[in-house]
Amino acid sequence: MSAYLQQQLSPVIQSYFEAHKAIQPESFEFQSTRKDFEGDTTVLIFPLAAQVKMNPEALGNEIGAYLKENSNDVADFNVVKGFLNLVLTDQFYLEQFQSIYSIPHFGHIKPTQNSPTLMVEFSSPNTNKPLHLGHIRNNVLGYAVANILEANGNNVVKTQIINDRGIHICKSMVAWLTYGNGETPASSGLKGDHLVGKYYVIFDAEYKKQIKALVAQGHSEEEAKQNAPLLLEAQEMLRKWESNEEEVRSLWRTMNEWVYSGFSSTYSNLGVTFDSYYYESDTYLLGKDTIVKGLDRGVLYTKEDGSVWIDLTEEGLDEKLLLRSDGTSVYMTQDLGTAQKRFEDVPSLSGMVYTVGNEQDYHFKVLFLILKKLGYSWADSLYHLSYGMVDLPSGKMKSREGTVVDADDLMKAMESEAERIATSAGKLEALTEDQKEVLYSVLGLGALKYFILKVDPKKRILFDPEASIDFNGNTGPFIQYTHARIKTLLQRVGAATISWDSQLELDPREREVIKQLSRYPETLQQAALQYSPAVVANYIYDLVKAYNGFYQNISILGSKDSQLRNFRAALSQKVAEVIASSCGLLGIAVPDRM
Repeated sequence: MSAYLQQQLSPVIQSYFEAHKAIQPESFEFQSTRKDFEGDTTVLIFPLAAQVKMNPEALGNEIGAYLKENSNDVADFNVVKGFLNLVLTDQFYLEQFQSIYSIPHFGHIKPTQNSPTLMVEFSSPNTNKPLHLGHIRNNVLGYAVANILEANGNNVVKTQIINDRGIHICKSMVAWLTYGNGETPASSGLKGDHLVGKYYVIFDAEYKKQIKALVAQGHSEEEAKQNAPLLLEAQEMLRKWESNEEEVRSLWRTMNEWVYSGFSSTYSNLGVTFDSYYYESDTYLLGKDTIVKGLDRGVLYTKEDGSVWIDLTEEGLDEKLLLRSDGTSVYMTQDLGTAQKRFEDVPSLSGMVYTVGNEQDYHFKVLFLILKKLGYSWADSLYHLSYGMVDLPSGKMKSREGTVVDADDLMKAMESEAERIATSAGKLEALTEDQKEVLYSVLGLGALKYFILKVDPKKRILFDPEASIDFNGNTGPFIQYTHARIKTLLQRVGAATISWDSQLELDPREREVIKQLSRYPETLQQAALQYSPAVVANYIYDLVKAYNGFYQNISILGSKDSQLRNFRAALSQKVAEVIASSCGLLGIAVPDRM
């Protein structure tokens, strides 16, 4: 709405200032009127008053009177100090809604072949254990940001890098060989990622037993940790893997495939997808060419032991190791090489978003700075989507290991919680048992995703499963229920073409719904600029609140005036479309009936 008003009212205000050519239309700043004042939009008068050297209040009254006289959009005005509050006409709102109603996929910009291409990395798990609660926040956040960027007209590539190599992977392999007796996902009935995770936990438990035994024999704790037989076996297995010994590589491939199958099931249930995959087993040797380039440019330097470093002390950071003295790389080296490879793999790529927890803030600050110093033109277009941890109230939803919350367990528990609360609320009497089962999943997953996404990514979350499924307040089910309510209402209207009189007199609650609808495009733009699905989530809640205020106080289909009935049905229809559209960006399904 602000952009439209800028376009419509600026020429009128400019004509008032014909004697003051220095004032340009972009000088007229519009913002939403504060709730404690009457008005629909507010013009900031202070900057204008300074330019023409007038008292702000007097100038505001003069401009307000001029707009009321010369603009069809302004019905009235009031001035509070340097703020000109404008009351817009019903005709303005009806024209706004007519425009909104006629636009398919309102608020979204469809990408073209020439649109910028952005890559969003998220999930990026290890193949030694199943996904957990932290991964859920990572996945729903990265997936929603990718959708929001696409809705703003970008081509988006959703990717992940899978940590499929290293000592932690070998620990699961050693434990399976030692204690597994040939157990497989098929023979155990366990998902593959759960089975491999089980042996990672077994390794840790047995390793601790060995440490305790060695300490009892007189070894120091540090010596015991380094010389425990299981750890030595895992280290030897890693050496064999790096030497490409087929027997070890074959077992590694088999166990990883178990995990990938389990991950695939979890991703499907969570409703996230990827366009490409990178594997650390392919990328861990990347970056050495980048190191050579940095040495040639004098950006990097070599110490006496042959190790390669970069000095970032002038930027307030520290010296960073990039290559060990034995020529092996560190994670930073791999990330440098992987970033370069991605821009080579996708030549049209113009930017990249890394969805990684805030414990890696320093790592990404260093990574981006090194790439910039190495002269990569795209280094300024990299963004770290940093997010906080997710906690659960003590004692709720403990995983089978008792230390982390398994993603599959949590999603299943959310379905059960949705069933319990929806049944006790008496919301589902009209549905069949099969329909109820589907709805429990939709509500449970919607509650989980919305609770996570409505919070600014940078903030830590205390996730309360029961509170998240409340059918009242700022929750996913409240929004889903409103959508179902509207769809049920619209079934009574039928499929007839809806039209209405442009001279209708509007109720303030109808105006408020239109005002909220008009905010949708700028909301999506703001969410993309901030890489924050919370902007969209809280917009949906504001829209739903405005609609429910309208629904509960105005007879939508009961009016004797057919034009008014048509308008209210159309307004309801567009609200339902925007709820479904915006929830879709968050990866949240909305039911048509409840």
